[in-house]
Amino acid sequence: MKKIILLLPILAGILFGSAGVFTRTLTAYGINNVTIMFLRALFAAALMAIFLLLFDKKLFRIRFRDLPLFLGTGLLSMMCLNLCYNAAVNRLTLSLAAVLLSTAPLFVLILAAILFKEKITRRKVFCMILAIFGCVLAGGLLQQGIGSSLSPGGILSGVAAAVFYAFYSIFSKLAVQRGYHTYTIIFYSVLVIAIAACPFADYSAAGAYLAESTGTHLIFLIFHALCLSVLPYICITQALMRAEAGIVSILASGGEPVAAAVFGVIVYNEVPTISMLIGMAAVVAALAFLCINPKKQAAKS
Repeated sequence: MKKIILLLPILAGILFGSAGVFTRTLTAYGINNVTIMFLRALFAAALMAIFLLLFDKKLFRIRFRDLPLFLGTGLLSMMCLNLCYNAAVNRLTLSLAAVLLSTAPLFVLILAAILFKEKITRRKVFCMILAIFGCVLAGGLLQQGIGSSLSPGGILSGVAAAVFYAFYSIFSKLAVQRGYHTYTIIFYSVLVIAIAACPFADYSAAGAYLAESTGTHLIFLIFHALCLSVLPYICITQALMRAEAGIVSILASGGEPVAAAVFGVIVYNEVPTISMLIGMAAVVAALAFLCINPKKQAAKS
């Protein structure tokens, strides 16, 4: 069961790796980043609301004093992550932005050690370093001349995105510890994003997109919400209920760039180089080592 649970954050990373397919498609229709985020959160909130109505209406209940937790998972984590990452992508190469985001486990390990007293073991540090190194190779960063693409604002945005990515693990684990169900956490997280982004969305562009092919595009937006705002966060939150935040973060962050590279090959014929394949193998090795007999390995550490 422990090993199965550790597959959930890897699945989350695979789902997050599909972001480029959805974003590129919607951007091609003239929909800006804020509107893309709003549509994703809106559809995710609607889907979760329907599910909770059918599954268990009691899961809508939250305590007012716990509202900051959901503002943390929603605004401070999911929303700020998207805004900062989009800013990094616009100022840096895609590979460098992805590598900066993959440093999130470092912040999770530090925050989890402070807040949850989780041990920073040699196994965790080794796997994190190996995974980040693999991400650097998988992103093709070493093959590119990045000197001209270095932007202080872009670097800051990329690091900030990693920090906000880490915050989700922390806030959601706190919410779990206070007795909230995974579905409750996801619903209120995406709801606050939809409310916050509502005044800034481009409704004319969104309306034109839906009007062109209502049925097909509606299904696309539903899958967009499911793959990026519902299913991955359910996987991560479920994993956090049974595993340490540091391990969950490493698994999710390591799986994302590999999945993104695979989607690039399948959808956009972006053939990876030898070094990129080596990087993917390094990431997979790091994740596999982290998952094999975690209790025994932790004891040895």
